[in-house]
Amino acid sequence: MVPEKKSGDNQVSRRSFLRNGALAAAGFMIVPRHVLGRGFTAPSDRLRVAGVGVGGKGFGDISEFAKGPADIAFLCDVDTRRAAEAVKKFPKAKFYADFREMFDKEHKNFDAVSVSTPDHQHAVAAMGAMQLKKHVYVQKPLTHDIYEARMLTQGAKRHKVVSQMGNQGSSGDGVRQLMEWYNAGLIGDVHTVYCWTDRPVWPQGIAWPTGKADVPKELNWDLWLGTAPKKDYVDNLVPFNWRGWWDYGTGAIGDMGCHIIEPPFRVLGLGYPTSVECSVGSVYVGEFTRGYFPESCPPSSHVIMKFPGKNGKEITLHWMDGGIQPERPEELGPNEVMGDGGNGAIFIGDKGKMMCGTYGMYPKLLPTSRSTEVNVPQTIARVPEGHYVQWVNAAIAGYNSKQAKTLSSPFDIAGPLTETILMANLAIRSFDIRKPKASGKGYDYPGRYIKLLWDGANMKITNFDEANQFVKRTYRDGWSLGV
Repeated sequence: MVPEKKSGDNQVSRRSFLRNGALAAAGFMIVPRHVLGRGFTAPSDRLRVAGVGVGGKGFGDISEFAKGPADIAFLCDVDTRRAAEAVKKFPKAKFYADFREMFDKEHKNFDAVSVSTPDHQHAVAAMGAMQLKKHVYVQKPLTHDIYEARMLTQGAKRHKVVSQMGNQGSSGDGVRQLMEWYNAGLIGDVHTVYCWTDRPVWPQGIAWPTGKADVPKELNWDLWLGTAPKKDYVDNLVPFNWRGWWDYGTGAIGDMGCHIIEPPFRVLGLGYPTSVECSVGSVYVGEFTRGYFPESCPPSSHVIMKFPGKNGKEITLHWMDGGIQPERPEELGPNEVMGDGGNGAIFIGDKGKMMCGTYGMYPKLLPTSRSTEVNVPQTIARVPEGHYVQWVNAAIAGYNSKQAKTLSSPFDIAGPLTETILMANLAIRSFDIRKPKASGKGYDYPGRYIKLLWDGANMKITNFDEANQFVKRTYRDGWSLGV
């Protein structure tokens, strides 16, 4: 169910949305090619895509879909400046500012939805599309909150739609090469993984701006805020720096974790972590005076998560951002690049090591000479059509098709991966929970320097209840996930 609008807000009603959705479901029919005759392209042979968020990465996404058997039928964006390039490239696509209005009025006229908004709007747009039985492609991270990720994972199955997250490296050759090496036993059982990034490349660890700015005439600020709390518009937030603010973004790990943690997640078959702990970088605003900016992600962090491994063994995964990197493996030459430089992952097994860069690219056994000396047969199919067209083809083929069952990042894979990434943020945000001291002087920080124990099945921290506030946030009035 899409978010409701209140009367007077020029928003569609829940009753209207459900009524039209039911009519769309009842009237949907695939017409086989042979009925239409030779040379006629059946409706089922092309995918009609509606884009929600079509500037920047969203523009790149719909452009990639259009390289396959897909037509970009509708464009939706709250900022006409950001959407201008898409409007120019796809002049036949009708434009909307509010995806809810587009869903209500046009649901009979598209088959699938691409979501590339800021993180805090992913879940409501994707769930609204799925409830209309529309296939969905959602940019990484899948959601802003752990609860949302679980709901989208369940929703894709419940509504029987073809889903894919926008972590394109999951369709690359690199992660498949790593899987083949690992499955062949070349590095033995992995017990430790290091993942790192040089991001953030936007401001973090700062105070919310105090000055008020004028909203650009091309931007619908209220729609941009969406599920987030009502705030005045400020400069330097849109279109990119929202990533560093918890109300909208998910920080460095939200931006890059789905690209860098995905290879170990897939190679090792990781599930929910059992525990998480962290340390974060600090900004000092005076002598011995640590800045307190709980609205902003920290400038750097190191997160340690534990996962169940093989035969009762444990796997430790380290995440480092803000330029922090692990120690170089002894097997790596002094002039050889670790990962791809700014980003990467290292797998440490009981018989050897391997590494890769962002998206699983540049896979190498260590020492790197082993990569060319070892010949392991290819056992895992590659994705020659690429991540985007793979989803388009699967959506055309349908929910239970072979194409859908072999997608690289459907929600039953992308959801748990996203939950893992957001677990790191749960620990990072718990670091800033504070309570006044009994003396009335200063604060205690009970979420710091402890290990948080996670019950994945029930989405709950079991030893520090205050941390559970970050599992599921409260939406602004008028917005709902509808589950």
